[in-house]
Amino acid sequence: MRTLLGQMQSSGWLRWQSHAGRGKRGELYLLVTPESVRREMLEQALNAGQQEDALALAQLEPDDLRALLNPFLGGLWQNDTPTLRIPYYRPLEPLRAGFLPGRAEQHLAGQIFSGLTRFVSGNFQPQGDVAHHWDISPDGLCWRFHLRATLHWHNGDPVTAGQLQAQLQHLLTLSALQKFFASVNTIEVTHPWCLTFTLHQPDYWLAHRLASYGSRLAHPQHPTLGTGPFRLVTFSRELVRLESHDYYHLNHPLLKAVEYWITPQLFEQDLGTSCRHPVQIAIGKVDELRHLQPVSNSTSLGFCYLALRPGSRLNAAQLRRVVQIIHHSTLLQTLPLDENLITPSRELLPGWQMPDWPTQQVPLPEKLTLLYHLPVELHTMAEQLRLHLATLGCELTVIFHDGKNWEGCTQLASADMMMGDRLIGEAPQSTLEQWLRCDPLWPSLLGASAFGHLQATLDAVQRQPDEESRNRALQAVFYTLMDDAVLTPLFNYQYRISAPPGVEGVHLNTRGWFDFAEAWLPPPAR
Repeated sequence: MRTLLGQMQSSGWLRWQSHAGRGKRGELYLLVTPESVRREMLEQALNAGQQEDALALAQLEPDDLRALLNPFLGGLWQNDTPTLRIPYYRPLEPLRAGFLPGRAEQHLAGQIFSGLTRFVSGNFQPQGDVAHHWDISPDGLCWRFHLRATLHWHNGDPVTAGQLQAQLQHLLTLSALQKFFASVNTIEVTHPWCLTFTLHQPDYWLAHRLASYGSRLAHPQHPTLGTGPFRLVTFSRELVRLESHDYYHLNHPLLKAVEYWITPQLFEQDLGTSCRHPVQIAIGKVDELRHLQPVSNSTSLGFCYLALRPGSRLNAAQLRRVVQIIHHSTLLQTLPLDENLITPSRELLPGWQMPDWPTQQVPLPEKLTLLYHLPVELHTMAEQLRLHLATLGCELTVIFHDGKNWEGCTQLASADMMMGDRLIGEAPQSTLEQWLRCDPLWPSLLGASAFGHLQATLDAVQRQPDEESRNRALQAVFYTLMDDAVLTPLFNYQYRISAPPGVEGVHLNTRGWFDFAEAWLPPPAR
């Protein structure tokens, strides 16, 4: 105890004077509060890059934790290092090869890993990434991707074509990506800096598919190492930390570090949706969240949808009646949700308008089953639809699948109606084509024969080399689904990012996030 008191005195935390003799009382004066000591130690740990120590110091009750973290969120120069700290509402799922269900995880995959090709902001055409360019044979069956010769993994090791080939072949063993790359026959290293894809049939979506977040490539022996602009340093339930990659092959990030501080208890307080909802991200101090200024907002291309099973309990006229009930009533406009969160929609994509049929007052079946998954707004939508159909004499049984997609859902085959969320990536048309090819919803909903016909149609679409013609053909496929009332859009989200002054270069992308490699912090004023 004497040793501890002496150390605390030398740190200036207290003044202590003992007195000799049994039973003699010493004098102890506390010079600082425990909160100020904890805050000072937290700042020292952060400046020293000891995030785990900082987390250990932050194990407090929500009210105390909010006060402690307050000065350290947002954009700060710590130890001459520009660092962006984002408060986040949930733990992140581990990153893995293939498709990921969460928007935040999809975005992280794009920051940590690179693909042969990539998308850049404001351009739906794939650009070179690990491959600086590619060429295609006249018959569309041979694609040669020419690799950059100065590639390095995050640990500093040089990248070889053989490693990339091995990782691409591993992706083809994943069930969803087998469907995604169904046209690929072989992937060969035809030169130390060239990968050649040989196809069974032409697929002019191939460069788009390789630019998808699900096609990003990790180190064969170290699945958390990539070649993207940021390397993963810490990944836990409380903290995810990225640091810039010194050997990145494209424009280097201006931020040195990005951290997600995952503190769900903060968001259980009455702090507003700016920090609680996944489509509305706030970068800043917790007690200022209500006062942050929106720096970027947009309507999502992704949408929530309703899918109806044809030919089971619902005939063609009844399918259309259900769609009309939703879009011709005030059901979508009066959902009890936060203002400016959703926008009701009659389009899958801009210009992809759903059909408008003559009103048909056909009776509905006495009983129907609705199955839906996240996001949470579909809880409200499902309940409102149940109440509305009850007034029409139809009893709707509502079943919730606790997931962000249909993977692992055992009730798909028995439901009459399904609601879900379709995320749209950087290339909307190719993302929707991937949805029809790979999502377990469609074979269950359509049946073997109709789904086989759909796949044959998609094969015909991908064989069209002209981008505009290919997009029009895909639009026709989706129009048929909407005209049959098998698929209908419900609403889009209003993406929003808010930030305090001094965080620059923040622009929303199609996933509702922003490219960390473009954000920057001005140096602090002297």
